[in-house]
Amino acid sequence: MKRLVVLLGLLAVPAHAADDPMAAANAFYAVYAAQHVQGGGIPDATGRLRYSAVLTPRLNRQVADAAAAQARLSAKVRNAVPPMLEGDIFSSLFEGATAWQIGACTVAGQAARCPVALTHDVPPAAGRKPEKPAHWNDVLVLANTPAGWKVDDVSYDAGFAFGNTGKLSEMLAMVVAANP
Repeated sequence: MKRLVVLLGLLAVPAHAADDPMAAANAFYAVYAAQHVQGGGIPDATGRLRYSAVLTPRLNRQVADAAAAQARLSAKVRNAVPPMLEGDIFSSLFEGATAWQIGACTVAGQAARCPVALTHDVPPAAGRKPEKPAHWNDVLVLANTPAGWKVDDVSYDAGFAFGNTGKLSEMLAMVVAANP
């Protein structure tokens, strides 16, 4: 029998996700799958609420701080200003992933690293030649918090010429630093 942890009646995360990094990584991608269709960039308030159950307090704070920096920029410019971050922030590829396979997580103390094989597959459109799917690898970095295992960062490991590089936390910190 699975127990459920419910956050504000909106989110359900399997209780076993708190006990196991692999289960926590799967819980993250369950939220990602639902949110990814909403578009990219820094998640809006509803998206941040949904992600809050699967991200560490540190990463939740960074995402919220980056959203606030974007809001400050928009208020300052007073014109339609493009988002400081566009595209998928949770993977190396701008378009994001449509499928993933989590590899064996390596645990060292209160931290875990879970390699993830990701795929972006574009459905064929009428009159267009089918596109070849993109495949790449990223790494989810998890931390064992008092509430259990949560995603604490994403290492972008694809090495795409025009994709995300480094770490999600570094990218969020740049957004905040650019508009304090």
